This record gives sequence, C-alpha cells and structure tokens, in this order.
Amino acid sequence: MEGKMANRWIVVLGSIIMQLSLGAIYTWSLFNAPLVETFGWDPGATVFTFSVTLVCFALAINIAGSIQDKIGPRKVATAGGILTGLGVAASAFATTPTMLYITYGIIAGLGIGAAYVTPLASCIKWFPEKRGLITGLVLAALGVGGMVFKPIILWFIMNVGVSTAFLYLGMIYGALIITGAQLLAVPPADYKPPGWSPPAPAWGGSFVPGLRNFTMAEAIKTPQLYMLFLWMYIVAASGLMVISVAANIGIEMAGLSLATAGNAVVSFSLFNAAGRLGLGGISDRFGRRTSIMFIFVLMGLGLLILSLTSLTYATLLLATCMVGFAFGGMAPILPTLTAEWFGTVNVGNNYGTIFIFYALAALTAPRLPIAIGFEAAFLVGASACALGFAVAFMSKPPKAHLGGTTKTTSARK
Repeated sequence: MEGKMANRWIVVLGSIIMQLSLGAIYTWSLFNAPLVETFGWDPGATVFTFSVTLVCFALAINIAGSIQDKIGPRKVATAGGILTGLGVAASAFATTPTMLYITYGIIAGLGIGAAYVTPLASCIKWFPEKRGLITGLVLAALGVGGMVFKPIILWFIMNVGVSTAFLYLGMIYGALIITGAQLLAVPPADYKPPGWSPPAPAWGGSFVPGLRNFTMAEAIKTPQLYMLFLWMYIVAASGLMVISVAANIGIEMAGLSLATAGNAVVSFSLFNAAGRLGLGGISDRFGRRTSIMFIFVLMGLGLLILSLTSLTYATLLLATCMVGFAFGGMAPILPTLTAEWFGTVNVGNNYGTIFIFYALAALTAPRLPIAIGFEAAFLVGASACALGFAVAFMSKPPKAHLGGTTKTTSARK
C-alpha cells in the first residue's frame, strides 16, 4: 500500500528520475528552427506548439492534482509517463503544425502535467519540516533535465532528423517517467518525521503554517489566493516568453549560430535548476515573502537586459541565467506557500487550480516576442515584475477563521 512506504528518500529518488525527463519540455526552442527549415512552417505557428503543450500541461495538473489526492500518486504518474512518451513519439509522424499540436501539444502536454504534480504533492507530505528545500531539490531535477537533454536533442536532430528525433525522445522520456513513478508513495495521515514538531507561529503574528486545511471553495474567498494567481502568471509569462525563443534571441539579436545560441537554453536550464534548489531552501530560512520579492527584482533586471538592442553573447547568457534562476526559484515556493497558507490535505487540488494561471501565461507569452518584437515584449515583462514585487511587499497570510478545518480533524485516512 502506497501510504505504508517507510523510506521517504525513495520517494525523492523516484521524483528526481521523473523530473529529469519532464524538464525536457523547456528545450522546445531547439526544435523551432529545424522544423521551420524542414517543413517551411510559419515561425509563429511552430512556436505555438510550446503554448499548446504548456496549456495542456497546466490543465492536467489541475485534474491530476485532484485525482492523485484520492487514488494516490503512482497510478496517476504512470499514466502521465505513458501519455508523455506516446505523444512525443507520435510527433515523429506530424507533417503539419496542427498534427504537432495534437501529438506533442495535447497528448504529451497532458502526460507531462499528470506526471509533474504527483512528486510535488508526495514530497510536501513526506517532508513537513523542510518543504521549501525538498520541493526545490525535486524541481531542480526539472531544470537540470533541460541541460542534460540539450546535447541529446541536438545530436538526434543533426544525425537522424527532427522528426525521427521525436520518436527516440518519446521512448526515453516515457521509460524514465514510468520507472520513477513506481517509487512514489504518500505517508500515513498521522505521519511526522522523527523528532519533528509542528512549527511555531510565523509571519510575525498568530499564523501557523499548515494549521488549517482550506478547500478550494474556501480558499477562493481569500485575497491570498489571488496573490498566488498573480505571482504564478507574471513569473510564468516572463520565463516562458524567454525560454520559448531563447535560441531565436541569440540567432536574431546577437547573430549566433543555432548551436551557440542553444547555449542560452543550457544557461536558462542550469540556473532554472539552481533557482529551484537554492531559493527553496533560502525561503525556508528567510521567508517566502522576502524570497518572492527577490525573484521579481532579479527577473525584472534580466528582462531589461534582454530588451537592449546591443545584446551580445555574454549579455544573452547573463540575462537568461538571471531569468532562469528567478523562474526556477518560484517553482518550489508557490506549492510550498499553497500548503502553508491553505493546508496539505487539499494541496494537490488547490495548487492545481493556481497552476491554471500557468496555462494562461502559456497561451499569451511565447508568441508575444514574435508578435510585438523581442525588445517590447521584454519591457512589458519587466513592468509586470514591478507589479508582482509591490503585491509581495504588501502580502500577508490568510486568517484561519476565514475557512478550513484543523489538520488533526481533516487529515485523509
């Protein structure tokens, strides 16, 4: 039975194996130029595949989060692995953008979302004493995945062609995700790590993280949920519009080759992983609000650098590192903050709802640099980061009496 697994680090291992493959979603810009060159597709239509994938990814998180709270993470993650592998592999037979939207976008996107949420919800429950750190560790593998798979993807594209590359990558992704899924489990309802006691009041008041468990119907009555919506949208939109065209930025703004410009994908992925790992632990020590404000400052500065018309290879890497670190850093903080503000019992469903705004960002952000120009798009993103900073500066946790039941009386049996 999943809830009786004794070694919680086995769950972390399975989560990392899964996230390495799921991180390959952020390498999409490596496919843009080869697909346009091979099939003569419109660049905007090609980039839109990334948006379709991310929308389905976000929608699947919302659905899978609710399902895995009821039936456990292993089955949901396994189904996600099957869909991911099948969708990416089937992309090998796509001859139009529409076919690619169905295979890589819808099928693989749904699989990635189903597999993504299960390790997060599981590890948060296993590690109540270090939620930020452990979530960051698991999600760091997502960032590393892009770096690991970049040379693999380029090798396949150059040696077997972009279409056949999808076939082999689908088999690899599916196998890794399904393998990792078998190691997932949830702890018993009354689980506590040895020697750990619930936290003392935080945020300078009577707020105790995770004391109350809000349903989504209760959480939606609080202004804090809308803060999480806003933060998710701004950070996701800013990061996605950079990573979706990272290689194109280097080619068009700095005059680099695809192989050299592809290093922007590597730098984004590497610092994405560093942000997930580093800021997860930092937020445990210095607080979620301080960490969120830092994220908006760093991301805003990175976007301002990218808006410069005199972009060079060095400044491209610097900016993608900054944006990648900030983008990755928000990933462990938001689910952790969701659990602390609204409880762990419904964290899968609650965070899944918040992740819908990732889908909205995916619909609007990746095509924005192509529609209005790189410089203008990045300036818009920097302005949005200033708004996110202001909201974070004024933020406070929800009041327990607004809804929710105590953890001791509502824990899942």
